[in-house]
Formats: sequence, C-alpha cells, structure tokens
Amino acid sequence: MVEFTTQQLYGLVTAYFWPLVRILGLFTSAPFFSNRSVPGQVRVALGTAMTFIIAPNLPPFPEQDPLSWTGILIVIQQFLIGISIGFTMRLIFTGIELAGEMIGMTMGFGFATFFDPQSQGRSSSLSQILSLLTMLFLITGNFHILLIECLVESFKTLPIGEATLNKNSFKQLALWGGEIFFTGLQLSMPIVTALFIINMALGILTRAAPQLNLFGIGFPITLLTGLLMFDLMLPYWSIPLLDYVQNGINMIKQLIQI
Repeated sequence: MVEFTTQQLYGLVTAYFWPLVRILGLFTSAPFFSNRSVPGQVRVALGTAMTFIIAPNLPPFPEQDPLSWTGILIVIQQFLIGISIGFTMRLIFTGIELAGEMIGMTMGFGFATFFDPQSQGRSSSLSQILSLLTMLFLITGNFHILLIECLVESFKTLPIGEATLNKNSFKQLALWGGEIFFTGLQLSMPIVTALFIINMALGILTRAAPQLNLFGIGFPITLLTGLLMFDLMLPYWSIPLLDYVQNGINMIKQLIQI
C-alpha cells in the first residue's frame, strides 16, 4: 500500500499548483491567449498541459501548506507575476486600438462601432482592423512563443516563494502605460494631420461661401479622405506594428529581470 506523508502531499500539490497559477495569470491578460472567443476550459486545459511540461524542470519550492496564509500569499504572488507579463503586452494592443479610435473619430467614422468580444465593449471598425492585424503579426512572427518563453524564464529569475516583482517593477509597468498614448499618437498622426488640413480647408471655404452646406459636403470629403489615407498607410504600418510587439517583449524581459 502506497502511503504519503502530509509534507509529501503538500510537495506534490505545490509543485504543479503554483506554476499553474502563474501560467493562468498570463492566459488571463495576454493577447491571443485571453481572447474571449477561446473557452475558459480550453485555457485551463492548455495551462495544465504546460504546467506538466514546465514543472518537472523547475527548482524545488519551499515546503508550505497551500491552505496557510503563506501559501495563499504565494498564490497571489504567482497570479500577479503572470498577469503582469500578459498585461505588459496588452498595453501595446490598447495603444494600437486607441490609434484606430482617434482616426475613426477624426474622419467622422465614430458612429460605425461594433461589439468587441475582447473588451466586452464597443469599438470602431478601424480599431478592430488594426487590432486583428497586430494579432496576425503576433502569431506569424512567433511572438506568442516568445511570450511563453519569457514566462518560463520568469520561473528562474523570479523563483516561486523566493522572489517577486519589486516596487521598481511596478513603477516600470506604470510608466509603460504611457506607451498607450505614444503608440496611438504615432500611428494616427499622419491621417489625423491630413484630416485636420481638410477640415481647415473646409472651414475657409465655408467662410468664403456661407451658402455652402458644410455638413452636406464636409462629411463625405472627410470620410473619403480618411479611408483613402488609411488604405495608403496600411502597407507602411507593418514595420511599426512589429516594432511595438517587439518592444513589448523587451519590456517583459526587463520586468522579470532577464
């Protein structure tokens, strides 16, 4: 008859449960893995499979009761590390979606909003196009594999129960939030500038000829100009989008001290 002591049972549970919590934290916030179209059961099954692959190669953990206060704090610690890694990449996608929102609002396309399953809210069609395009670059460039690689490396740089994100890491994550506005402005600035010039020209034209209906001629012109500029800029956005995703990976490595 096989018998286990309490310490051995705790060791078996924590050897797989604590890494699973960190992995599920990543799957909760990271783009592609946290997509709402992926059922929760699939994410849990994928996280469990990854845990059985990763856990045997990890250094030994401190022997703690999983139900004690120390064990609960370790669970919270692992979830925060995992969700921080995914949230860092998520900020890049938020900045790109912001660019689409700014372009859509400037060209008068703000009324064309659709339900976004990722954010469980409404976003413009241009924002969803840019988000899907970036997601395509993320997959084809194998950045999702690099994201998992960073997660695996985090078990070495931030061992379970021994190290966690310090105050400087949270400060870096907070400052990284400014990347949302930087990315949004950098991507949308060419189109927004062109539309601003069009609006100035329409304002001068309306001032010179007050009998013209500004709303009758201005809306089609700004809408067509915005769509034309969006079509012209789309091929040139591939390199910046790849750079933004790569910057997200670099920030994750800096966050987990690789």
